Amino acid sequence: MLWPMLAIALGFCGIAVLGVLAIRVFVEVRRLARQVAESSDRITRAAEDLERSAVPLASTARDSATGRIAHET
Repeated sequence: MLWPMLAIALGFCGIAVLGVLAIRVFVEVRRLARQVAESSDRITRAAEDLERSAVPLASTARDSATGRIAHET
C-alpha cells in the first residue's frame, strides 16, 4: 500500500511542478510579447522619422540633378 500512495504523491508533485513552470512560461511570453510590440512601435516611428527627413534631401538631390538650384554668390 505504501508504493501506490508514494507513486500518487510523486505524480501529484510532478503535475504541480509542471503547473508552476507553465505559469512562469506564460508570464515570460506575455512580457516578451509586450517588448516585441514596443519595439515594433519604435521601429515604425523611426521609419516615419527617416521618411520625413529624407523628403527634403531627396528633393534637393532631384533639383541638383536637373540643374534647378540657384547659385548664390
